[in-house]
Amino acid sequence: MSPGTRPGNQSACPRDRLAPITYLQLKKKLEDEFPGRLDICGEGTPQVTGFFEVMVAGKLVHSKKGGDGFVDTESKFLKLVAAIKAVLAQAGVP
Repeated sequence: MSPGTRPGNQSACPRDRLAPITYLQLKKKLEDEFPGRLDICGEGTPQVTGFFEVMVAGKLVHSKKGGDGFVDTESKFLKLVAAIKAVLAQAGVP
């Protein structure tokens, strides 16, 4: 993810439409939390459930493959939101 979004909130990632619904639900929730401030792209993987890595302003704030797991609880979501807000504030992004 990076600050800024595509015009009309259209993702540049063609695989978004192929991703599991849980990813799409999380994507929507993050877009609602940070309207117009994130560009979210997901990519499925053939042998595992997929990676979910969150980069904000060049900093990794969440890594499923790194041990953070998928954001499937409210507490994980709130932790992710707080991390995104902290990095955006550090980067001076309103």
